[in-house]
Amino acid sequence: MKFIADGMLGKLTRWLRMLGQDIKYSNQFEDAELIMTAKKEHRILLTRDSELYQRAVAKGVDAFYVEGRTEAEKLAELAERFDFSLTIDLNRSRCPRCNTKIQLTPKEKITGKVEKNTFIYYNEFWKCPKCGHIYWQGAHWEGIRATLEEAKKIKSS
Repeated sequence: MKFIADGMLGKLTRWLRMLGQDIKYSNQFEDAELIMTAKKEHRILLTRDSELYQRAVAKGVDAFYVEGRTEAEKLAELAERFDFSLTIDLNRSRCPRCNTKIQLTPKEKITGKVEKNTFIYYNEFWKCPKCGHIYWQGAHWEGIRATLEEAKKIKSS
């Protein structure tokens, strides 16, 4: 399953990539380009634009109109519709920035590439082989887990 998202869904795109979903995104895509790419690459078009949704469906593109207000609501909606887990498995996660699968990286290979305290207090790091960004489960993971738990509750209700 592959997605493409319109320019209004940048934050949701990052969440879906962390969840391991392949999602193409740019806030520079014009509507016609979104529809053409979705059709050509067999991607599901995610949008909050009702006119774009209508045009995509009329052209035979698999599209989904995202209605949720919060990120948790949007994630619950998509997980329900497309049957994927709302649990982050870093062995499947994609780079939130560029969509490439991230890779577990030995700590010694990131020496000098993260803040000193981050290097001292964390032992597991993931790196994007394409853009080089480095990830770890820092303090921000509390908020990530809370949002995903909220999405799971919404989905099951």
